[in-house]
Amino acid sequence: MDLLETERLLLRPLELGDAEQVQKIFPHWEVVRYLNSHVPWPFPDDGALTYYRDVALPGIVRGEEWHWTLRLKTEPDQLIGSITLMKKKNLNRGFWLGVPWQGKGLMSEAVDVVTNYWFDKLGFPMLRAPKAIANTASGRISEKNGMRVVAVEEADYVSGRRCPSRRCSTASRCRINASTSCPLLFMSRSSRSQSISR
Repeated sequence: MDLLETERLLLRPLELGDAEQVQKIFPHWEVVRYLNSHVPWPFPDDGALTYYRDVALPGIVRGEEWHWTLRLKTEPDQLIGSITLMKKKNLNRGFWLGVPWQGKGLMSEAVDVVTNYWFDKLGFPMLRAPKAIANTASGRISEKNGMRVVAVEEADYVSGRRCPSRRCSTASRCRINASTSCPLLFMSRSSRSQSISR
């Protein structure tokens, strides 16, 4: 796997030693609530180590997954989040960012460079990334990256099947009542799509 860079970030290939830092910044409700329900909650004390050792690193070895840790160029020893590419049918990209670094445009930078890696280096023709409708920040990142909604269905998250009461502007466009179900947007981008400028 390649080391990737953006204007402000270093994206380093995942290592088992990263688990210690992840264990400190990942298990926060603001980070995990819209993640797939396969993420255990409460998060176990060895959750990051177990996931990296038993799932992520074997996926990298098999050539089915690509995991990077995110670090500010100004603080390269501090892990602040993670982004992943996966060869799964309807799940090709996932990410999370520690609470202190959210809302600063950092994940948009990481998504741009990793999405380009998916198309240009790995050569895949399509990228799909499911999003909880209530997770408007994640949806905006994908929209900026040129993705569009291609399907909607219910899914289970760490926060449960029912979504928080907050509504998302895309809910009415998709004809879904986000207050009574926890719909999942399948956002998709083909290699011919162009990113929408910020």
